[in-house]
Amino acid sequence: MQWLVEQARQRPALAAEWKTEPHRVPGCLANLWLVAELRGGRCHFQCDSDSQIVRAVAGLLCEFYSDATPGEILAQPPDFLEQVGINQHLTANRRNVLSRVWERIRSFAEEQRRAQDQD
Repeated sequence: MQWLVEQARQRPALAAEWKTEPHRVPGCLANLWLVAELRGGRCHFQCDSDSQIVRAVAGLLCEFYSDATPGEILAQPPDFLEQVGINQHLTANRRNVLSRVWERIRSFAEEQRRAQDQD
């Protein structure tokens, strides 16, 4: 867990213009913002939080799924978190944060795939 927090500290902060209500992830005790973008057919995610641990666990998902296509994201749910034992070190609220971040990432990927299918 300490390694994750160190990684979060090294990650650049999200610009203030992105720390707005539309980017806020609801249902988290800490403030958490998630920005999703599509560039060149690939999804990119950035996040920030006023809690280092929340920033760390959300950032893990953002890093894992950034630069993936929508199809790749949808084909790979975050089961790896359980496999590497991250979930067992998190409180119920922080596991909830991961679920909510995954929901936002998955929803964004689904929207992008639907848009691609319509083109």
